[in-house]
Amino acid sequence: MIEATAGKRWDRLCRTTLSVGVGSVCAVETGERIRELADRIVALRDAYYQGSPLVADAEYDAIEDELRGLIEAHPELAPDPNPLEQVGAPAVLHAPIRHARPMLSLEKATKPEQVVAFFDRFPGQSVVVMPKLDGLSLSLVFEDGRLARAVTRGDGTTGDDVTILVRALVDGVPERIDITGRVEVRGEAVMLRSTFAAYNTAHPDKPLINPRNAAAGTLRAKDPATVSERRLQFYGFDLDTSGGDAAVDLEEGLAALGITGARMRHCSDAAQAQAAITAIEQGRNDLDYDLDGAVLRLADRDAYAAAGTRSSSPRGALAFKFAAEEKTTLLADVVWDVGKTGKVVPVAWLEPVFVGGTTVTRATLANQEVIRARDIKIGDTVLVRRAGDVIPFVAGVLDAGKRTGAEREIVPPTACPSCGQPVTEQGNSRELFCTNVSCPAQTVRRLIHWASRAAADIDAVGGVWIERLAEAGILEHPSDFYTLTKERLLEFDRIGEVSATRMIDSIDASRGVGLRRALIGLAIPMASDGTAARLARAGFGSLEEVADAGEEGLVAVEDIGPKVAASLVAHLTRLRPELRRLREAGVSLDVREEDLPPVVAAGAPLAGKSVVITGAISDPRSGEKVARPTFQRLCEKAGATAASSVSANTDLLITGAGVGESKLTKAEKLGVEVVDQGEIWKLLIDAKVV
Repeated sequence: MIEATAGKRWDRLCRTTLSVGVGSVCAVETGERIRELADRIVALRDAYYQGSPLVADAEYDAIEDELRGLIEAHPELAPDPNPLEQVGAPAVLHAPIRHARPMLSLEKATKPEQVVAFFDRFPGQSVVVMPKLDGLSLSLVFEDGRLARAVTRGDGTTGDDVTILVRALVDGVPERIDITGRVEVRGEAVMLRSTFAAYNTAHPDKPLINPRNAAAGTLRAKDPATVSERRLQFYGFDLDTSGGDAAVDLEEGLAALGITGARMRHCSDAAQAQAAITAIEQGRNDLDYDLDGAVLRLADRDAYAAAGTRSSSPRGALAFKFAAEEKTTLLADVVWDVGKTGKVVPVAWLEPVFVGGTTVTRATLANQEVIRARDIKIGDTVLVRRAGDVIPFVAGVLDAGKRTGAEREIVPPTACPSCGQPVTEQGNSRELFCTNVSCPAQTVRRLIHWASRAAADIDAVGGVWIERLAEAGILEHPSDFYTLTKERLLEFDRIGEVSATRMIDSIDASRGVGLRRALIGLAIPMASDGTAARLARAGFGSLEEVADAGEEGLVAVEDIGPKVAASLVAHLTRLRPELRRLREAGVSLDVREEDLPPVVAAGAPLAGKSVVITGAISDPRSGEKVARPTFQRLCEKAGATAASSVSANTDLLITGAGVGESKLTKAEKLGVEVVDQGEIWKLLIDAKVV
């Protein structure tokens, strides 16, 4: 962001110089800017491949784009060497190995018309579209069936010999294959998100900043033992069998070697390819690894080789870049926010930054232990990550060496920012809590939570109005929603007849909330949405029956432990008066039919089957997206038992769009049948389940 801004200032200066007729001065200044950008790119690449990036990917791309634009406008000022014609990092930390053929970067695309141009370049050719994994590129060389060496991409010509590290730390790399001669497989070593999360949980004092940097750092280690917990996964994307024999089709060739490739979709035209790209982008957050785009590549390996190369990229492939999910920005301040359960959490106030498809000004910092472990200070330039609908969070400080001394420590409060009562620390993460149940901030957050979609779903009364009504003393408990009248609402500025009517109608519609959603809405600590669903299915007819069950009766419910049971009993006992007020207001706290175990359809086509659902689901009759819980409910009505993860007991893995490779790989290893959602929809429709 800073570099791009500097470039705009330079362009304005150059235009001003030309306007007074001093073109030679402008050329000198443009040449200096080109050299400055070229040196900057070299330094940033070096840091990136050392596993310690100084800027986010989007900022780096902006610097490259500025340099490319200046060189195109002034080719006579191009630097020698030109970093845009080089690949990867120049630094080699392990024994240098020269690649038999260069490991090139890919031409970048961001618009559908560039996809059309790619197909026009190769008429009649089938193209595979696959996820562009965000890890570390590797070349695996097999000689007469044995893994001889593993080499990083390096500068594209020469890389690092990391064979020992790959054998010790990377899954998905066979020690032997069934083809003689020389075989080279190229692919990406990634750290799975699940591995990354598990490592950071086990090492809260030294957390990894993101999976991509962790993968690079792991294969830069001097000793495998020092990074033994940081296992990586290899996915192939290229195959050269000179001297050997393999299928002409890339996907078939990799499979024959026992190497998993990122899932490939065969496309015959640009429209199919764009649909595949869209599906990958929409499903990227369901995967167990990070993506930064999609790759289009000629499916026929011979055609790909015949297409040749440019100076730094193959002609037979194209990288379609997705919107950045990580950006750097300035941490301007930290405020401490009080939640619905009294937890006091640090919230980062940021200089506005566009990331993950929206402008972000605030992000979570988790707790004071995370702040300490990541050494975050006010005034730092931090890495902000937002993926899909996930709340933006500060992943860490990219370059602490650039601190000026003006940065400030983040000091946790000793008193609640809302009510002023002392806060307490709980757990190993030293999370802060305000235990004053009458705390104004907690009251507002609980009211907002009651009105949320997962609970009562009072969609016409937003958080701002709930806060105003609470400040006016009208709302204190969920039951107070149901005492509101249109006349009372019209007393407030900026609430008109139409708005007041919508609010009252929305409140009235929420009276049928039922046991499960009411329990969610009451925001009882440790009682998750899953807890509410299990209680609804366990035979309790009402929320009062849950309150009467006692700890012993609740622990008897599957997957409800003593701590959850104790929390439920304590809070529901305290909330008895509120339950009575809700009943008196006509609010249903009884179990709803939709929350009971499903009535299995006659001749249930999935009877006795254990199923796992992955990927984005859509109704083939309308093309509309279907929430996974809704589809799961339909499968249960068809006799299936749904689970969240693949195991030896799973009968079917049902796949939608953007399916995660980890579940497919596990299903393949365990011999679990993989079925496309279309086949299941046909069964459901034929059996009149839908």
